[in-house]
Amino acid sequence: MGRRARRREHEAVDAPPRARKSGRTPSQSRAGSTPPTPGRRPSRSEIKDAEARARLVPLREGERPRAVTVAAVVAAALALANVIAYAVGTRIGGKRPAITGVLSYSILMAIAAWGMWRARYWAVLGMQAILAILILLFGILVFTASNVLTVAIAFAVMIPAGVLFWFLVKALARIQMPERRPR
Repeated sequence: MGRRARRREHEAVDAPPRARKSGRTPSQSRAGSTPPTPGRRPSRSEIKDAEARARLVPLREGERPRAVTVAAVVAAALALANVIAYAVGTRIGGKRPAITGVLSYSILMAIAAWGMWRARYWAVLGMQAILAILILLFGILVFTASNVLTVAIAFAVMIPAGVLFWFLVKALARIQMPERRPR
């Protein structure tokens, strides 16, 4: 065990438990939102985090961030396009895709679109997971591509997906924020 780890362990055992000043329940507290110990200055990252949280504005009733609206429209368009492509008879690799795969993906995207349209946290988080998987898969495709067209298509998917992912991060924080009460 290193010197720092022993010191932290020692301080944790000897330090008296801190009183809760925030009034939040344990389920409402967030990692990194606890105040620093009295004898220690907050780190630069803790100060930056606190400043970023202070700048965030909670959503008004019925408000939806622009990035979430864009993501909802994209998810609905993908669900609809997938069903239309199957109905027209599109083939992938010379074979027609299974209807179960087409329907399951379309239903997933329709549920995500509905949830994001209602500014639900779980839907935005799910869309971010889908975007992350999409970016990773097309990133792998770039390394295995055999022609320039494949690389261009991969970047044409990865760049907008990455931008949407980036803007959904702040929107997700605003959706998660509790309402601030005047003091």
